[in-house]
Amino acid sequence: MPNSPGGRPPSARKLTVVGGGSTYTPELVDGIARLRTTLPVEELVLVDPDPERLELVGGLARRILARQGHPGRISWTDDLDAGADGADAVLLQLRVGGQAARQQDETWPLECGCVGQETTGAGGLAKALRTVPVALDIAERVRRRNPGAWLVDFTNPVGIVTRALLTAGHRAVGLCNVAIGFQRRFARLLGVRPEEVELEHVGLNHLTWERAVRVGGRDVLPGLLAEHGEAIAADLRMPRALLDRLGVVPSYYLRYFYGHDEVVEELRTKPSRAAEVAAMERKLLAMYGDPTLDEKPELLAKRGGAFYSEAAVALTSALLRTHGPDEGTDAGGEVQVVNTFNNGTLPFLPDDAVVEVPAVVDAKGARPLPVRPLEPLYAGLVAHVTAYERLALEAALKGGRNRVFEALLAHPLIGQTAYAEKLTDDLLAHNREYLPWA
Repeated sequence: MPNSPGGRPPSARKLTVVGGGSTYTPELVDGIARLRTTLPVEELVLVDPDPERLELVGGLARRILARQGHPGRISWTDDLDAGADGADAVLLQLRVGGQAARQQDETWPLECGCVGQETTGAGGLAKALRTVPVALDIAERVRRRNPGAWLVDFTNPVGIVTRALLTAGHRAVGLCNVAIGFQRRFARLLGVRPEEVELEHVGLNHLTWERAVRVGGRDVLPGLLAEHGEAIAADLRMPRALLDRLGVVPSYYLRYFYGHDEVVEELRTKPSRAAEVAAMERKLLAMYGDPTLDEKPELLAKRGGAFYSEAAVALTSALLRTHGPDEGTDAGGEVQVVNTFNNGTLPFLPDDAVVEVPAVVDAKGARPLPVRPLEPLYAGLVAHVTAYERLALEAALKGGRNRVFEALLAHPLIGQTAYAEKLTDDLLAHNREYLPWA
């Protein structure tokens, strides 16, 4: 997790948020306002195709900056080219198809007895197919307009989208809030400051394990599990006995693998997360329209993306931080958990796989730190999902029913011909308007 900032703080910058009409945006703006010395922002531009949402979100964002005495300017537009012009960093937080498409992703896989989730399994593949071409188009337009800009990708599925961006040669780093969420929760349980907690976080996006939790260089994970294992397991919705047997803390998303059938039965009997979020977003947007509201509402914490603002500000600041002429390659770099090319970090994966691990981040990008050999229990699943992600990216880039089928057949939560055939038909049927080749 982040260490002490090094190098010179960035000078005032222009940031652009693509998907700026998201209900997440006030969380990001609040972080920018609070952490202004970490990342001085002179201009913030929100880009979104929905003018009504932009007015509501942008209005609240402007009031948040004013309340906290932040001097930065904020504007919004549906013109990506204009919004990205001169930006030092562009943050991607897209949801192609909105919550309606997410609702579909979470429901039709259940008909085959497969988990329905926006980043995992068939639903995750559907989101990747819709998202990758759009993200690449945005990135190319940003590069033409401003080739020096960094792209910070918070768009799910982060691993696949970031791999697409990096493979196309873009200056991109992927970001997820799982690691910083664990860091904050563990710090609270341990009674220490978050910056004192260092995680040994390893795996792929939404497929990670905390193998050590260090405070002052000492691994406190065994004691943490012994004293707080019940609370941690409850947060993850996993059995306490599993955490004790493994001796690690899996990400919440491992629940879809370790308890797949149980989760499927649960999803069949309760409203989808998409439905819950859609209802929450309607309430949030109504709140954002209140001209007296000048801070992020408490309801936003239930929307998801906890600590997104702190992670995004820290990562963007590190990418834009400058160094003195006598400083070495890694001087002043910050250690942050990011998604970037493997490049030998996990030797059983290809170099162009995207992993989620601690990395040194500075103006040259992200360079993963060395990782202890990954135990077979975890390495096997990581290798399996990496193979799926490669096939998913090929399907997103080239299209074709057979490529979709192969990606589904390769996924460890599917892996049967009959299921892969049915899910391919369902995926295409529900996403034709987003897939020109379908």
